[in-house]
Amino acid sequence: MDYFVITSVLVFISALFGYINVRFVKLPNTIGLTVITIFFTIIIFLLSYIDDTLLNAERFIITHIDFKTVLLDIMLSFLLFAGALHTDLQKLKEQRWPVLAFATFGVLVSTFLIGGSVYFVLMALGLQVKFIYCLLFGALISPTDPIAVLGILKKAGAPKKLEIKIVGESLFNDGVGVVIFLTIFGLASGTGNGFSINEVLELFIVEVFGGLLLGGLLGWLTYRLMRSIDDYNIEVILTLAAVMTGTVLAQYLHVSAPLAMVVAGLIVGGDKTREAAMSELTEDYVDKFWELIDILLNTILFVLIGMEILVLDLEPKYIVAGLLVIPIGLICRYLSLILPVQLFEKKLDFVPNTNLIMTWGGLRGAISIALALGLTDAMERDLFLVVTYIVVIFSIVIQGLTVEKLIRKLKLN
Repeated sequence: MDYFVITSVLVFISALFGYINVRFVKLPNTIGLTVITIFFTIIIFLLSYIDDTLLNAERFIITHIDFKTVLLDIMLSFLLFAGALHTDLQKLKEQRWPVLAFATFGVLVSTFLIGGSVYFVLMALGLQVKFIYCLLFGALISPTDPIAVLGILKKAGAPKKLEIKIVGESLFNDGVGVVIFLTIFGLASGTGNGFSINEVLELFIVEVFGGLLLGGLLGWLTYRLMRSIDDYNIEVILTLAAVMTGTVLAQYLHVSAPLAMVVAGLIVGGDKTREAAMSELTEDYVDKFWELIDILLNTILFVLIGMEILVLDLEPKYIVAGLLVIPIGLICRYLSLILPVQLFEKKLDFVPNTNLIMTWGGLRGAISIALALGLTDAMERDLFLVVTYIVVIFSIVIQGLTVEKLIRKLKLN
Protein backbone atom coordinates (compact mmCIF):
# COMPACT_ATOMS: atom_id res chain seq x y z
CA MET A 1 0.00 0.00 0.00
CA ASP A 2 1.73 3.21 -1.18
CA TYR A 3 1.13 6.79 -0.08
CA PHE A 4 -1.36 7.46 -2.90
CA VAL A 5 -3.51 4.52 -1.76
CA ILE A 6 -3.29 5.63 1.90
CA THR A 7 -4.24 9.19 0.91
CA SER A 8 -7.13 7.88 -1.20
CA VAL A 9 -8.42 5.79 1.71
CA LEU A 10 -8.17 8.79 4.07
CA VAL A 11 -10.03 11.06 1.63
CA PHE A 12 -12.73 8.40 1.17
CA ILE A 13 -13.15 7.95 4.95
CA SER A 14 -13.15 11.74 5.45
CA ALA A 15 -15.80 12.21 2.75
CA LEU A 16 -17.95 9.38 4.16
CA PHE A 17 -17.73 10.60 7.77
CA GLY A 18 -18.22 14.20 6.64
CA TYR A 19 -21.41 13.15 4.85
CA ILE A 20 -22.65 11.22 7.90
CA ASN A 21 -21.97 14.25 10.11
CA VAL A 22 -23.72 16.77 7.83
CA ARG A 23 -26.62 14.42 6.99
CA PHE A 24 -27.33 12.85 10.39
CA VAL A 25 -25.14 13.98 13.33
CA LYS A 26 -25.14 17.72 12.49
CA LEU A 27 -22.22 18.74 14.73
CA PRO A 28 -19.53 21.29 13.77
CA ASN A 29 -17.18 19.49 11.37
CA THR A 30 -14.13 19.42 13.66
CA ILE A 31 -16.17 17.92 16.51
CA GLY A 32 -18.38 15.63 14.43
CA LEU A 33 -15.52 14.07 12.49
CA THR A 34 -13.49 13.41 15.65
CA VAL A 35 -16.45 11.82 17.44
CA ILE A 36 -17.52 9.70 14.45
CA THR A 37 -13.96 8.46 13.84
CA ILE A 38 -13.46 7.49 17.50
CA PHE A 39 -16.84 5.71 17.48
CA PHE A 40 -15.89 3.94 14.21
CA THR A 41 -12.52 2.86 15.67
CA ILE A 42 -14.18 1.47 18.81
CA ILE A 43 -16.59 -0.56 16.63
CA ILE A 44 -13.60 -1.92 14.67
CA PHE A 45 -11.98 -2.91 17.98
CA LEU A 46 -15.12 -4.87 18.92
CA LEU A 47 -15.40 -6.48 15.49
CA SER A 48 -11.75 -7.55 15.67
CA TYR A 49 -12.76 -10.32 18.10
CA ILE A 50 -14.63 -11.88 15.15
CA ASP A 51 -12.51 -10.65 12.22
CA ASP A 52 -9.48 -8.35 12.62
CA THR A 53 -9.14 -7.41 8.93
CA LEU A 54 -10.46 -3.86 9.34
CA LEU A 55 -8.48 -3.29 12.53
CA ASN A 56 -5.25 -4.36 10.85
CA ALA A 57 -5.98 -2.13 7.84
CA GLU A 58 -6.65 0.93 10.04
CA ARG A 59 -3.60 0.19 12.17
CA PHE A 60 -1.48 -0.16 9.02
CA ILE A 61 -2.58 3.28 7.82
CA ILE A 62 -1.84 4.95 11.16
CA THR A 63 1.57 3.31 11.59
CA HIS A 64 2.61 4.33 8.06
CA ILE A 65 1.76 8.01 8.53
CA ASP A 66 4.25 10.25 10.30
CA PHE A 67 1.56 12.41 11.91
CA LYS A 68 4.11 14.87 13.32
CA THR A 69 5.78 15.47 9.94
CA VAL A 70 2.55 15.50 7.95
CA LEU A 71 0.96 18.08 10.25
CA LEU A 72 3.84 20.33 11.30
CA ASP A 73 5.81 20.31 8.04
CA ILE A 74 3.02 20.17 5.44
CA MET A 75 -0.64 20.60 6.45
CA LEU A 76 -0.15 23.33 9.03
CA SER A 77 1.20 25.82 6.48
CA PHE A 78 -1.86 25.47 4.25
CA LEU A 79 -4.30 25.62 7.19
CA LEU A 80 -2.69 28.68 8.78
CA PHE A 81 -2.50 30.56 5.46
CA ALA A 82 -6.18 29.80 4.84
CA GLY A 83 -7.10 30.94 8.37
CA ALA A 84 -5.02 34.11 8.18
CA LEU A 85 -6.40 34.93 4.72
CA HIS A 86 -9.87 35.41 6.26
CA THR A 87 -8.73 37.20 9.44
CA ASP A 88 -9.47 40.92 9.69
CA LEU A 89 -5.98 42.47 9.57
CA GLN A 90 -7.21 45.89 10.73
CA LYS A 91 -8.88 44.48 13.85
CA LEU A 92 -5.80 42.36 14.54
CA LYS A 93 -3.61 45.48 14.39
CA GLU A 94 -5.84 47.15 16.98
CA GLN A 95 -5.43 44.16 19.31
CA ARG A 96 -1.76 43.45 18.48
CA TRP A 97 -0.35 44.10 21.97
CA PRO A 98 -2.69 41.82 23.94
CA VAL A 99 -2.38 39.16 21.21
CA LEU A 100 1.43 39.39 21.51
CA ALA A 101 1.22 39.15 25.31
CA PHE A 102 -1.12 36.13 25.17
CA ALA A 103 1.05 34.35 22.58
CA THR A 104 4.37 34.90 24.42
CA PHE A 105 4.03 35.65 28.13
CA GLY A 106 0.83 33.59 28.44
CA VAL A 107 2.33 30.48 26.81
CA LEU A 108 5.54 30.72 28.87
CA VAL A 109 3.68 31.11 32.19
CA SER A 110 1.25 28.32 31.29
CA THR A 111 4.17 26.00 30.45
CA PHE A 112 5.66 26.31 33.94
CA LEU A 113 2.32 26.25 35.77
CA ILE A 114 1.14 23.10 33.99
CA GLY A 115 4.57 21.45 34.18
CA GLY A 116 4.84 22.01 37.94
CA SER A 117 1.26 20.90 38.64
CA VAL A 118 1.53 17.75 36.52
CA TYR A 119 4.78 16.79 38.27
CA PHE A 120 3.01 16.64 41.67
CA VAL A 121 -0.11 14.95 40.26
CA LEU A 122 1.96 12.16 38.69
CA MET A 123 3.93 11.78 41.90
CA ALA A 124 0.65 11.37 43.83
CA LEU A 125 -0.36 8.62 41.36
CA GLY A 126 2.90 6.79 41.97
CA LEU A 127 4.36 7.72 38.58
CA GLN A 128 7.95 8.91 39.04
CA VAL A 129 8.57 11.33 36.17
CA LYS A 130 11.40 13.86 35.99
CA PHE A 131 10.35 17.48 36.39
CA ILE A 132 11.89 18.50 33.05
CA TYR A 133 9.70 15.96 31.23
CA CYS A 134 6.63 17.44 32.92
CA LEU A 135 7.83 20.86 31.80
CA LEU A 136 8.12 19.49 28.26
CA PHE A 137 4.50 18.37 28.50
CA GLY A 138 3.56 21.86 29.73
CA ALA A 139 5.19 23.33 26.61
CA LEU A 140 3.37 21.06 24.16
CA ILE A 141 -0.08 21.42 25.76
CA SER A 142 -0.01 25.20 26.42
CA PRO A 143 -0.43 26.62 22.89
CA THR A 144 -4.02 26.80 21.68
CA ASP A 145 -4.59 25.15 18.32
CA PRO A 146 -5.48 27.59 15.50
CA ILE A 147 -7.08 24.80 13.46
CA ALA A 148 -9.54 23.77 16.18
CA VAL A 149 -10.16 27.36 17.30
CA LEU A 150 -10.86 28.72 13.81
CA GLY A 151 -13.20 25.86 12.95
CA ILE A 152 -15.39 26.25 16.03
CA LEU A 153 -15.36 30.01 16.67
CA LYS A 154 -16.87 30.65 13.24
CA LYS A 155 -20.18 29.29 14.59
CA ALA A 156 -19.86 30.36 18.23
CA GLY A 157 -21.03 33.94 17.78
CA ALA A 158 -18.28 35.46 19.94
CA PRO A 159 -18.06 39.27 20.00
CA LYS A 160 -15.67 40.40 17.25
CA LYS A 161 -13.25 42.06 19.70
CA LEU A 162 -12.98 38.81 21.63
CA GLU A 163 -12.90 36.57 18.57
CA ILE A 164 -9.91 38.43 17.10
CA LYS A 165 -8.00 38.00 20.38
CA ILE A 166 -8.59 34.24 20.51
CA VAL A 167 -7.95 33.72 16.79
CA GLY A 168 -4.93 36.06 16.75
CA GLU A 169 -3.40 34.36 19.77
CA SER A 170 -3.95 30.88 18.32
CA LEU A 171 -2.43 31.89 14.96
CA PHE A 172 0.80 33.12 16.56
CA ASN A 173 1.29 31.15 19.77
CA ASP A 174 2.10 27.83 18.11
CA GLY A 175 5.38 29.32 16.81
CA VAL A 176 6.30 30.51 20.29
CA GLY A 177 5.16 27.22 21.82
CA VAL A 178 7.30 25.19 19.41
CA VAL A 179 10.38 27.31 20.25
CA ILE A 180 9.80 26.73 23.99
CA PHE A 181 9.21 23.02 23.32
CA LEU A 182 12.41 22.66 21.27
CA THR A 183 14.45 24.48 23.92
CA ILE A 184 13.22 22.24 26.75
CA PHE A 185 13.49 19.20 24.46
CA GLY A 186 17.18 20.00 23.92
CA LEU A 187 17.77 20.23 27.66
CA ALA A 188 15.75 17.07 28.39
CA SER A 189 17.49 14.97 25.73
CA GLY A 190 20.97 16.04 26.83
CA THR A 191 21.65 17.87 23.57
CA GLY A 192 21.18 21.14 25.39
CA ASN A 193 24.24 20.86 27.62
CA GLY A 194 25.56 24.31 28.24
CA PHE A 195 22.34 25.89 26.97
CA SER A 196 22.66 29.60 27.64
CA ILE A 197 20.20 32.45 27.54
CA ASN A 198 22.02 33.76 24.47
CA GLU A 199 21.41 30.48 22.63
CA VAL A 200 17.75 30.48 23.61
CA LEU A 201 17.39 34.08 22.39
CA GLU A 202 19.20 33.20 19.17
CA LEU A 203 16.85 30.26 18.58
CA PHE A 204 13.85 32.51 19.29
CA ILE A 205 15.08 35.28 16.98
CA VAL A 206 15.94 32.92 14.13
CA GLU A 207 12.78 30.80 14.37
CA VAL A 208 10.22 33.49 15.19
CA PHE A 209 11.54 36.71 13.68
CA GLY A 210 13.00 34.84 10.71
CA GLY A 211 9.57 33.32 10.07
CA LEU A 212 7.88 36.70 10.38
CA LEU A 213 10.37 38.29 7.97
CA LEU A 214 10.04 35.48 5.42
CA GLY A 215 6.24 35.70 5.63
CA GLY A 216 6.37 39.45 5.09
CA LEU A 217 8.55 39.05 1.99
CA LEU A 218 6.34 36.28 0.58
CA GLY A 219 3.17 38.26 1.20
CA TRP A 220 4.60 41.42 -0.37
CA LEU A 221 5.95 39.57 -3.42
CA THR A 222 2.65 37.74 -3.94
CA TYR A 223 0.77 41.04 -3.66
CA ARG A 224 3.04 42.73 -6.25
CA LEU A 225 2.66 39.86 -8.70
CA MET A 226 -1.12 39.71 -8.29
CA ARG A 227 -1.39 43.47 -8.70
CA SER A 228 0.44 43.38 -12.05
CA ILE A 229 -2.05 41.01 -13.73
CA ASP A 230 -5.79 40.35 -13.87
CA ASP A 231 -6.28 36.62 -14.31
CA TYR A 232 -7.99 34.78 -11.49
CA ASN A 233 -6.57 31.37 -12.52
CA ILE A 234 -2.95 32.50 -12.27
CA GLU A 235 -3.60 34.59 -9.15
CA VAL A 236 -5.00 31.56 -7.31
CA ILE A 237 -1.93 29.57 -8.37
CA LEU A 238 0.32 32.40 -7.12
CA THR A 239 -1.18 32.10 -3.62
CA LEU A 240 -0.69 28.32 -3.73
CA ALA A 241 2.92 28.76 -4.88
CA ALA A 242 3.55 31.24 -2.04
CA VAL A 243 2.51 28.64 0.55
CA MET A 244 4.34 25.67 -0.96
CA THR A 245 7.55 27.54 -1.84
CA GLY A 246 7.46 29.44 1.45
CA THR A 247 7.20 26.21 3.43
CA VAL A 248 10.21 24.71 1.63
CA LEU A 249 12.23 27.91 2.13
CA ALA A 250 11.33 28.06 5.82
CA GLN A 251 12.50 24.48 6.35
CA TYR A 252 15.73 25.18 4.46
CA LEU A 253 16.42 28.40 6.39
CA HIS A 254 15.37 26.82 9.74
CA VAL A 255 12.76 29.46 10.46
CA SER A 256 9.14 29.03 11.53
CA ALA A 257 7.04 28.03 8.51
CA PRO A 258 3.74 28.41 10.43
CA LEU A 259 4.51 32.01 11.40
CA ALA A 260 5.66 32.78 7.86
CA MET A 261 2.36 31.49 6.47
CA VAL A 262 0.32 33.46 9.01
CA VAL A 263 2.03 36.72 8.04
CA ALA A 264 1.80 35.98 4.30
CA GLY A 265 -1.90 35.12 4.64
CA LEU A 266 -2.63 38.31 6.60
CA ILE A 267 -0.90 40.44 3.94
CA VAL A 268 -2.54 38.75 0.93
CA GLY A 269 -5.96 38.73 2.63
CA GLY A 270 -5.78 42.30 3.93
CA ASP A 271 -8.36 44.85 2.75
CA LYS A 272 -5.74 47.03 1.02
CA THR A 273 -4.31 44.09 -0.91
CA ARG A 274 -7.78 42.94 -1.95
CA GLU A 275 -8.71 46.43 -3.20
CA ALA A 276 -5.44 47.04 -5.05
CA ALA A 277 -4.56 43.59 -6.41
CA MET A 278 -7.79 41.59 -6.83
CA SER A 279 -10.85 42.04 -8.98
CA GLU A 280 -14.15 40.88 -7.49
CA LEU A 281 -13.92 37.70 -9.58
CA THR A 282 -10.36 36.99 -8.42
CA GLU A 283 -11.25 37.67 -4.79
CA ASP A 284 -14.19 35.27 -5.02
CA TYR A 285 -12.06 32.48 -6.55
CA VAL A 286 -9.16 32.96 -4.13
CA ASP A 287 -11.50 32.82 -1.13
CA LYS A 288 -13.40 29.79 -2.40
CA PHE A 289 -10.21 27.92 -3.32
CA TRP A 290 -8.69 28.38 0.15
CA GLU A 291 -11.99 27.62 1.88
CA LEU A 292 -12.05 24.30 0.00
CA ILE A 293 -8.40 23.56 0.92
CA ASP A 294 -9.20 24.44 4.54
CA ILE A 295 -12.25 22.15 4.67
CA LEU A 296 -10.48 19.23 2.93
CA LEU A 297 -7.37 19.29 5.16
CA ASN A 298 -9.42 19.88 8.31
CA THR A 299 -11.58 16.88 7.44
CA ILE A 300 -8.58 14.59 6.95
CA LEU A 301 -6.81 15.99 10.03
CA PHE A 302 -9.63 15.39 12.48
CA VAL A 303 -10.22 11.90 11.08
CA LEU A 304 -6.53 11.21 11.79
CA ILE A 305 -6.93 12.54 15.34
CA GLY A 306 -9.77 10.11 15.92
CA MET A 307 -7.72 7.22 14.50
CA GLU A 308 -4.68 8.03 16.68
CA ILE A 309 -6.39 6.17 19.54
CA LEU A 310 -4.89 3.01 17.97
CA VAL A 311 -1.34 4.02 18.97
CA LEU A 312 -2.16 4.76 22.62
CA ASP A 313 -1.04 2.65 25.57
CA LEU A 314 -4.26 2.88 27.60
CA GLU A 315 -2.99 1.98 31.06
CA PRO A 316 -5.48 2.86 33.88
CA LYS A 317 -3.01 5.19 35.64
CA TYR A 318 -2.36 7.05 32.39
CA ILE A 319 -6.10 7.55 31.85
CA VAL A 320 -6.58 8.80 35.43
CA ALA A 321 -3.65 11.20 34.95
CA GLY A 322 -5.25 12.51 31.74
CA LEU A 323 -8.60 13.12 33.44
CA LEU A 324 -6.88 14.98 36.31
CA VAL A 325 -4.86 17.14 33.91
CA ILE A 326 -8.02 18.46 32.20
CA PRO A 327 -8.99 20.84 35.07
CA ILE A 328 -5.32 21.58 35.78
CA GLY A 329 -4.81 22.76 32.20
CA LEU A 330 -7.89 24.99 32.32
CA ILE A 331 -6.94 26.55 35.68
CA CYS A 332 -3.36 27.17 34.55
CA ARG A 333 -4.53 28.79 31.32
CA TYR A 334 -6.88 31.05 33.28
CA LEU A 335 -4.06 32.08 35.62
CA SER A 336 -1.63 32.69 32.74
CA LEU A 337 -4.07 35.17 31.15
CA ILE A 338 -4.83 37.23 34.27
CA LEU A 339 -1.92 39.69 33.99
CA PRO A 340 -2.19 40.37 30.21
CA VAL A 341 -5.97 40.83 30.50
CA GLN A 342 -5.68 43.23 33.44
CA LEU A 343 -2.93 45.14 31.66
CA PHE A 344 -4.96 45.86 28.51
CA GLU A 345 -8.66 45.53 29.42
CA LYS A 346 -9.33 49.21 30.23
CA LYS A 347 -7.22 50.69 27.45
CA LEU A 348 -8.71 48.46 24.73
CA ASP A 349 -12.22 48.10 26.19
CA PHE A 350 -12.23 44.32 26.67
CA VAL A 351 -15.48 42.37 26.61
CA PRO A 352 -16.61 41.36 30.15
CA ASN A 353 -15.41 37.88 31.21
CA THR A 354 -12.71 37.91 28.52
CA ASN A 355 -10.44 35.69 30.61
CA LEU A 356 -13.14 33.08 31.21
CA ILE A 357 -14.18 32.86 27.55
CA MET A 358 -10.56 32.77 26.34
CA THR A 359 -9.85 29.96 28.80
CA TRP A 360 -12.80 27.83 27.69
CA GLY A 361 -12.48 28.84 24.01
CA GLY A 362 -8.72 28.26 23.86
CA LEU A 363 -8.89 24.76 22.43
CA ARG A 364 -6.04 22.27 22.26
CA GLY A 365 -5.77 20.19 19.13
CA ALA A 366 -3.59 18.42 16.59
CA ILE A 367 -0.42 20.45 17.24
CA SER A 368 -0.23 19.15 20.82
CA ILE A 369 -0.67 15.54 19.63
CA ALA A 370 2.00 16.02 16.95
CA LEU A 371 4.51 17.36 19.49
CA ALA A 372 3.67 14.54 21.94
CA LEU A 373 4.36 12.01 19.18
CA GLY A 374 7.81 13.61 18.82
CA LEU A 375 8.82 12.70 22.39
CA THR A 376 11.28 9.86 22.93
CA ASP A 377 10.50 6.76 25.01
CA ALA A 378 12.86 8.05 27.72
CA MET A 379 10.67 11.16 28.04
CA GLU A 380 7.65 9.05 29.03
CA ARG A 381 6.18 9.26 25.54
CA ASP A 382 3.43 6.69 26.13
CA LEU A 383 2.23 8.42 29.30
CA PHE A 384 2.21 11.95 27.89
CA LEU A 385 0.67 10.83 24.59
CA VAL A 386 -2.33 9.36 26.45
CA VAL A 387 -2.64 12.46 28.69
CA THR A 388 -2.37 14.77 25.67
CA TYR A 389 -4.97 12.79 23.71
CA ILE A 390 -7.47 12.90 26.59
CA VAL A 391 -6.98 16.67 27.05
CA VAL A 392 -7.31 17.30 23.30
CA ILE A 393 -10.47 15.19 22.89
CA PHE A 394 -12.07 16.89 25.91
CA SER A 395 -11.08 20.27 24.49
CA ILE A 396 -12.44 19.63 20.99
CA VAL A 397 -15.65 17.83 21.98
CA ILE A 398 -16.73 19.22 25.38
CA GLN A 399 -15.30 22.74 25.21
CA GLY A 400 -16.03 23.00 21.49
CA LEU A 401 -19.69 22.04 21.98
CA THR A 402 -20.25 24.34 24.97
CA VAL A 403 -18.27 27.49 24.14
CA GLU A 404 -21.23 28.91 22.19
CA LYS A 405 -23.57 28.28 25.15
CA LEU A 406 -21.07 29.92 27.51
CA ILE A 407 -20.86 33.02 25.31
CA ARG A 408 -24.64 33.28 25.11
CA LYS A 409 -25.04 32.86 28.86
CA LEU A 410 -22.44 35.51 29.65
CA LYS A 411 -24.04 37.87 27.14
CA LEU A 412 -27.41 37.45 28.87
CA ASN A 413 -25.77 38.20 32.22
